[in-house]
Order: sequence, then structure tokens, then C-alpha cells
Amino acid sequence: MSLKGKTLFISGGSRGIGLAIALRAARDGANVTIAAKTSEPHPKLPGTIHTAAAEIEAAGGKALAVLCDIRSEEQVADAVAKTVARFGGIDICINNASAINLTGTLQTDMKRYDLMHQINTRGTFLVSKTCIPHLKLAKNPHILNLAPPLDMSPKWFKNHVAYTMAKFGMSMCTLGMSAEFADDGIAVNSLWPLTAIDTAAVRNLLGGDTMAKMSRAPEIMADAAHAILNRPSRETTGNFFIDEQVLRDEGVTDFSVYADGATGPLAGDFFVPDAVFESVPTKVARPFG
Repeated sequence: MSLKGKTLFISGGSRGIGLAIALRAARDGANVTIAAKTSEPHPKLPGTIHTAAAEIEAAGGKALAVLCDIRSEEQVADAVAKTVARFGGIDICINNASAINLTGTLQTDMKRYDLMHQINTRGTFLVSKTCIPHLKLAKNPHILNLAPPLDMSPKWFKNHVAYTMAKFGMSMCTLGMSAEFADDGIAVNSLWPLTAIDTAAVRNLLGGDTMAKMSRAPEIMADAAHAILNRPSRETTGNFFIDEQVLRDEGVTDFSVYADGATGPLAGDFFVPDAVFESVPTKVARPFG
């Protein structure tokens, strides 16, 4: 299993899960484009497209840092064109960029609503659409959306309907495009964590260090993504994967390495169906939307 020589186009990716996926691919010798908005250091968030590119190169890959707001059709087209010019094509598209705001209907201002839908749903659609002509030319093409299973339980909507709609929009891209491009051999799948992941978003929005101690490291998502992206694209499409289930299928049984800092029970992530929690040995505190 190796992504050596493969070219990944990752939206976001200057930190967190996107960067972890990039670094896992880089260790194989992959080419990675980081298409993200952070070119200058942020006062509250670690990493820029330039620091990410440096880490990718240090890990053994080749990197291209492109300043790109995925709400802009022109910037996405430019980023894809630069990727093809630099690396000769695109094998894998990772839709990682996302915006989150966990507020109820009356507390959600329309500017924030628009941001979530423009980045999550529209951005995923746009980046995928722009990459697909190049993916059609690849030998084992994959689109991987960091988006949840389509579990239409009211509990996932009632406290943050705007955010849920935006994330499920990404999932609907998986559902529709996997069927639309099946004959082209392009795999389109979603990947979502069983537990909370220790990222800047989790620390800033969901409880800081306390929440981090109930979370797993981003590397679990990177390892799961690596496994998916090495599978035959014509045989692996239309799935809503959960990270732990993917790795258990690969033979992993010890998950403690992903939660070195955990001091209590892990927190289950939003949108994971009850049946998934019941299907794995890991005991987690289930969220209720």
C-alpha cells in the first residue's frame, strides 16, 4: 500500500486532519497541493500553507502551496491548473475545508449560514467538479470528502440545523457523484471519525483542553484515509466510512496510540449513527446533537 508518485489536491490542509492526511501521503513520496486561505500566521490557529508545504517536503513528499479560497471559482481553477502544471495531473481530491458554527436557528446570522454553505457544500462541489476532468485520466482516482454518514435523525438537526445542512451537503456530493462517475472509475467516498478529533476547531469551539483529553489525534483519520485511497477505485465507492471501522478492517486492534493524551472516556463525534457505536468495541460517550 503506497501513494508514491500520486498527486493529492487537498482543500484546507494547513493544519489538523487535512495536514495529517497530507503528511501520511508524503511519507510514501506523494505530491501534495495544499490549497488553503492561510498564508500568514493566524493569532489563534497554527500553521500556514507554507509551513504545511515545508512539513510535507520534510516528510518525503513534494509540495505545492497555493493560496486559495474555495468559495472562488477562479481561485479553485487556478489552483487545479497549477497542480497539473507542476505534477502532471491529479490522482486524488480531498475535500477537507469546512466551516462550523454550532448555533440554533434564531442564533445563526445569515453571514455565518452563508459561509458554512459556501465552504462546505458549494466548496466540495466546486473543488470536485474542477478536479474530475483530471481524475478521469488517473489510474486509480479517488475523491474523499471529510463528511458524515447521512443519518437523518432529528437529534443531529435540532441544535444546529444550519451546520448540519452544510455538512450533509458534502455527504450528498458523495452520494450523488459516486453514482454519476462510477462508469469513469472515480471512487467518491466520505470519511468521518468515530470520536472527537483533537484539532484547533475542537479546542476553540467545543471545550479547549478538556475536550482535547477526550479526543483522538488526527493521525487516525490520516491512516484511515491512506487505507481507503489505496483501495481499487472501481470497487470502493459510495461509502460513508468511519475511521475506526476502516482500520479494524485493515487489521488494527490497538487504538491507544491515537489517544495518548486521553484521561477519561472518549467523546463520540456528531452524526455517527447509533448502529456504528454498537458495532465497535470502543466505548465512547455518545453525543446527542
